[in-house]
Amino acid sequence: MKRNAALRGTICCATLLAIVPALASAEPFSVKVDGLDRGQFGNEQVYGGFGCHGANVSPRISWSHVPAGTKSIVITIHDPDAPTGGLGWTHWQVVNIPPSQTSIEKGASGTAKLLPAGAVETLTDFGASAYGGPCPPQGESHRYVVTASALRVSSIDVQAASSPALVAYQMHGKVIGQARYVAHYHRSME
Repeated sequence: MKRNAALRGTICCATLLAIVPALASAEPFSVKVDGLDRGQFGNEQVYGGFGCHGANVSPRISWSHVPAGTKSIVITIHDPDAPTGGLGWTHWQVVNIPPSQTSIEKGASGTAKLLPAGAVETLTDFGASAYGGPCPPQGESHRYVVTASALRVSSIDVQAASSPALVAYQMHGKVIGQARYVAHYHRSME
């Protein structure tokens, strides 16, 4: 009987030792914005309005190592430094992205054939359901937090006309993992 207990203990320890390295080496959920120069948005991605003169082309955003159980992805670009009394500014949201997708291609905003199948662009703080690039006040540098959220549901109940607040509300309690990338943009004095 003591021998069986010792054998079970040895087997349990061996099993745990085999599992722990696999868990420790698992890659973390990550997101990145391709084509930036040292993490800085270029004129191609900058907004074309509000005194900014960019091309307003949505960047390529890619993600990897999506958490197990993910049924959809939400991508958000948010400026926490915007002068809005602490609320920040939502520059882009794409919801209901299938978990099999690993990127949104450059220039995909406003082009249904370039967006992942089933994905929906929702309202930004510019008032449009499309990408709106960086455009801080003159002389300011802002951070642009790109977040990939992995959800446990295949879709959230929003439409193209849904506000950033409604998207956040619909995501509440459904997020199983998030990855963030912080890009920057400095608008010079004109």
